[in-house]
Amino acid sequence: MEFLTFDQWDNHLWDRVRPIYDQAFADKGAKPEKIIRNMFRKQLCFLHIGLDDGRVAAMALTGKLKEANSLLIDYLAVNEELRGQGIGIHLLKYIKDWAMTSENYNSLIIEVEAEETPENQARVAFWKRCGFVLTEYIHQYIWVHEPYQAMYKKLRPDTKLSTDGKILFTYIEQFHKESFKR
Repeated sequence: MEFLTFDQWDNHLWDRVRPIYDQAFADKGAKPEKIIRNMFRKQLCFLHIGLDDGRVAAMALTGKLKEANSLLIDYLAVNEELRGQGIGIHLLKYIKDWAMTSENYNSLIIEVEAEETPENQARVAFWKRCGFVLTEYIHQYIWVHEPYQAMYKKLRPDTKLSTDGKILFTYIEQFHKESFKR
């Protein structure tokens, strides 16, 4: 498995990644392509991919949370046909190592759906297995009907990151607002 990170929009690459993105998020609040392009134009994000024999097997879209010196995992998905093989864990390890060495981030943050459904509980369990900690605070967006919770993973022992979900959501909301702003 080969992992790569991109900080510029690439139509050809997105055409290869889009099927996995759509598979996982098309009916679950996926950002429109024009917003993702805008995020790249503003240098707010990175695209990480996992290649298996040259074929895109997994993808993640991450965002810069400058005030927290953290990387937000906005989306992470593995091709449906390849799930259950540890590819998501390997991609996450790559992102963690890359975040620490290439960009000097101190932590990773993700938001997860807070409703207690089997699917959501499985996602939270995945992130916990990967070392993330679930915060108690439940955030309700104005424009999205599902409630969310923040999870975080400190990348260094001396990381100074608030473990208060409400504070983490101030960083996450700022990222989303900047993403959608023209």
